[in-house]
Amino acid sequence: MNKRYILWIAVLAIILPLNAKVSLPQLFQNGMVLQRNKPIPVWGKADAGETITVTLNKKKVVTTADSDGRWRVDLPQMKAGGPYTMEVRSEEVRSEGVVLNDVLVGDVWLLSGQSNIDVTIERVYPWYTKDIDSYENPNVRLFRVQNETDTHGVRDDIRPTSINWKPVTKQNAWLFSAMGYFLGQRMFNKSGVPQGIIVNSWGGTPIEAWISADSLSKNYPMLVERTRLYQNDEYVRSQSRANMMMNQQWSKLLDEKDPGMVKGEGSMVKGENLFTSLNYDDSGWQKVEQYSMEWAKNGNRGIVGSIWLRQHVTVDKAHAGKPARLLLGTLFDSDVTYVNGRQVGSTGYQYPPRRYDLPEGLLREGDNVITIRFINKYGVAHFIPEKPYLIAFGDDRQSLNPMPEDVIPLSTTWLHHAGAEMQPCPSADVSLQNLPTTLYNAVLHPLAPYAVSGVVWYQGESNVGNPRPYERYLTMMINNWRTLWQQPELPFVVVQLANYDGRQQTGNPSPIQPQLTPQNSNWAQLREAQRLVAKKMDKVELASAIDLGETVDIHPLRKREVAERIGLCFDRLAYGDKKTKLMPEIISTKVEGTTITLIFDQPLRDCDNLCEFEVAGQDGRFQNAQATAKGNTVVITSPVEQPIRVRHAWKDNPTQLNAYAKTGLPVGPFEQKL
Repeated sequence: MNKRYILWIAVLAIILPLNAKVSLPQLFQNGMVLQRNKPIPVWGKADAGETITVTLNKKKVVTTADSDGRWRVDLPQMKAGGPYTMEVRSEEVRSEGVVLNDVLVGDVWLLSGQSNIDVTIERVYPWYTKDIDSYENPNVRLFRVQNETDTHGVRDDIRPTSINWKPVTKQNAWLFSAMGYFLGQRMFNKSGVPQGIIVNSWGGTPIEAWISADSLSKNYPMLVERTRLYQNDEYVRSQSRANMMMNQQWSKLLDEKDPGMVKGEGSMVKGENLFTSLNYDDSGWQKVEQYSMEWAKNGNRGIVGSIWLRQHVTVDKAHAGKPARLLLGTLFDSDVTYVNGRQVGSTGYQYPPRRYDLPEGLLREGDNVITIRFINKYGVAHFIPEKPYLIAFGDDRQSLNPMPEDVIPLSTTWLHHAGAEMQPCPSADVSLQNLPTTLYNAVLHPLAPYAVSGVVWYQGESNVGNPRPYERYLTMMINNWRTLWQQPELPFVVVQLANYDGRQQTGNPSPIQPQLTPQNSNWAQLREAQRLVAKKMDKVELASAIDLGETVDIHPLRKREVAERIGLCFDRLAYGDKKTKLMPEIISTKVEGTTITLIFDQPLRDCDNLCEFEVAGQDGRFQNAQATAKGNTVVITSPVEQPIRVRHAWKDNPTQLNAYAKTGLPVGPFEQKL
């Protein structure tokens, strides 16, 4: 009996290791790009004590899994090249191990932040239609980190993702970060080596979510304590479920109350009573102006619930029946849109542009009707100004500027009918992604130590409500990430926030008016924090988007131009090109009476009437000042007798900015003590 038992144990000892499995993190997949000219970390899990061999490009490194089954090797640095095959095998286990094919060696860039990193190729396509249609590059690979949070602590790995080292094609890039796409394209054109773009961002998140608990605890312990309140997973699940159920119930009651919704088969005769039908008699509906917003109010308050608008459009014989695209600019907040009774699109929140495709045969010769059902859970329903509202035909109907003969502009006059007015929808949403440390734990920590050439950080919009601590937060975050990667000089490019007038994408907008000389601007303060961090920290550069924004859109579409400015920064930071000129910086100042002279590090475009310069005296109140540019010098005539401070572009939306270097880069926002 004892011999049989011993024999059985021996058989198990032979069989069980055969089932052992060497595993790699999600970043390591077919088609991946590894960083050139640096040691290449490769890590994973196996059984404790297993001997692991990693082979790539005729280089072999051997290690042993520790007592927890963790292992790591550092392959020697390699020049750009490939495709190669990487093999990861266990010496003890007679199995296939892990074999990864089509591996390239080149440059890897990590892009992180909030929604302006998220903005997709689909969103910006009208700006760059021909370029996107014609560009494919198997040497530029795309990886999108899947969103996830963790309140408990750091994770070892990220979730599987659908965009996992995909080569650049229009289809693969369609829902990928436009900024990442254009940066990969630009850096490939610059270097000629393979490019790997890792995008790890989440719209609307504050910087605190991206910083480790250890770093925050030293200076802001209460922030970490706040996150610990949500370590009860059962509570979080119940709140999320309650929020979903409440939204469903609110929508159900809204539909039941809404006179424009079909209440059953007996309530509609051939579509005559349905608000969306072409045959519906809307002669009794009230005419309203698109931008007045009075149609969306009850007294001084915005109507919470639904509102219906209709507009009749005449289509000529030449365009009748042809496929088209309906552009409804940007709407606040949610909409369901119909053409001739057929739903053509819906959008659940305010930011995406409404671009709804109209299939062949839908539009008829003569009268057609567009119906919009606004649904608002807060604020005032409205149309965002300065956006396109039209029907476009032809092959270029998806471009920014379709041919004039193929455009039917929409009227700014609509027919209005009340929908259903509701109580605000209660919310139990816990929004874990907005809590301190949760994104660092779940989606940042697992990426290290994957070798990268540099990091792009484009974030700050969610911190403009309280910009004062941002300089400290950003400094902390950069040091935090550099420590995690064990690279004290890991290059960072910080994208300075674009110009924007936030009143147009809020629930209570007011007409756009030019800002004069505001004494305070949260957006300007946060931009200044970004500038100061870049100025004081080594291997950090600032790429300003101050002239690439949109007055009415927090998500400006000119992402290729921003990517070009980021690329210029990396030319200097990562490629060591000291000849590259970046944004102009002040190197000295001089005050003689009421004449202020600023000396910049490079020539500016000559200009006799610079705008957006302001000067303050002892009372601290800034006033507009006359300024001129010639060569490397800006001369300012102070409106106060004893000037002590000067600032530039210190507004949410400094649209009159006209100070530029001869390279074409703007003089960014700054405040300077004299």
